[in-house]
Amino acid sequence: MDKLQVEGGRPLSGSVSVSGAKNAALPLMAASILASGPLTLTNIPRLGDLRTMGRLLRHMGGSADLYPDDGAGGHREEAVLSMSGIDRPEAPHDLVKTMRASALVLGPLLARHGRARVSLPGGCAIGVRPIDLHLKALSNMGAEFDLSGGDIVARAPKGGLVGAEIRFESVTVTGTENVMMAAALAKGRTVIQNAAREPEVTDTARALLAMGAKITGVESDELVVDGVDALSEATHRVMPDRIEAATLVAAVALTGGSAVVRGARLNDMAMVLGKFTEAGVLLRAHNGDLHVESDPDLIAAVNITTSPYPGFPTDMQAQFLALMTRARGASIVTETIFENRFMHVAELRRLGADITLEGRTAVVKGTERLSGAPMTASDLRASASLLLAALAAEGTSDIYRVYHLDRGYDRLDQKLNSLGARITRMPA
Repeated sequence: MDKLQVEGGRPLSGSVSVSGAKNAALPLMAASILASGPLTLTNIPRLGDLRTMGRLLRHMGGSADLYPDDGAGGHREEAVLSMSGIDRPEAPHDLVKTMRASALVLGPLLARHGRARVSLPGGCAIGVRPIDLHLKALSNMGAEFDLSGGDIVARAPKGGLVGAEIRFESVTVTGTENVMMAAALAKGRTVIQNAAREPEVTDTARALLAMGAKITGVESDELVVDGVDALSEATHRVMPDRIEAATLVAAVALTGGSAVVRGARLNDMAMVLGKFTEAGVLLRAHNGDLHVESDPDLIAAVNITTSPYPGFPTDMQAQFLALMTRARGASIVTETIFENRFMHVAELRRLGADITLEGRTAVVKGTERLSGAPMTASDLRASASLLLAALAAEGTSDIYRVYHLDRGYDRLDQKLNSLGARITRMPA
């Protein structure tokens, strides 16, 4: 198991490119189950969760060629997925225990093969994240479920899933994606109300459209899916990772640097960029690139409340909170999505951060300096938060359990080093 050793206090400068989005690539890989021919995904990030999903698809009997040789000693950021040979429509615990996205194969397997056995998903320890909303929606489409040995055992009715009118009680990104994929091959029309509007959901819809699905209402909170008999092969470019892009902005801001973040889709980041601007971070957009400049001694305290898109994303709460540890004044950070997403707070206090927790709210009083210390990451976004704070701290910090970071960020330590950070990966 690795740790990261971080020498703080070095302003970041230069330019860095944003990778494809983890939260788009995972449902897109699951969508390959629906196609009668290969689904080729380009701009695939190099992540632990995607490798796990590739192993899962191969376990089912499909073909998943991730990061093929480019013929010049390197590898293409691409995945070629062919799932016509599935003979084991199952997702066993040993393969998916670290990955929440395993639930995304449930809808496609039911729609294409009429049955599925999927272990209850794992992932980060940030809250319950039940899939009850997925199961209720798929039940409305005729699916039946049992729980056996920690697995969800599912079966579609004879003749396949049928279209239904579904209204989610609360916004669910993976639930929307799961039902949308299932509906693509269901009989008749499915209407999904209170659908998630996140850009990653839209990216999945656009890939399904390229495969021959019939979906209207894309980008809205009501999706209408008319089932078709089959989906065909397609090629789709994965959208850039808006969370990685915002994390890089936060890193530059915290260290008082001046750098260019290339390849971000800025329209997807409007709320987050607005909060950075409110905090005094200078942002200039030009031809899709984002120039970031900051004086960490002049960062202003800003309040944030997480909410579904287009609100402030829960996946940026921990990183923005790290920025607020250096702000002038006090900021209030309220988490409304997950009940246990402040596990990074105790570790940030080890650096000297002044943070008080009150239920789902953190009160952050900015300090003039942070000091390096050993820290342990509890989940994916918490690990990024600790890394950002370590970059701004005086002295050296050791960050343990960084496998969380590798699950969701494409070589983030290397990207930061390319901007002048001094981060060393070594055995813990």
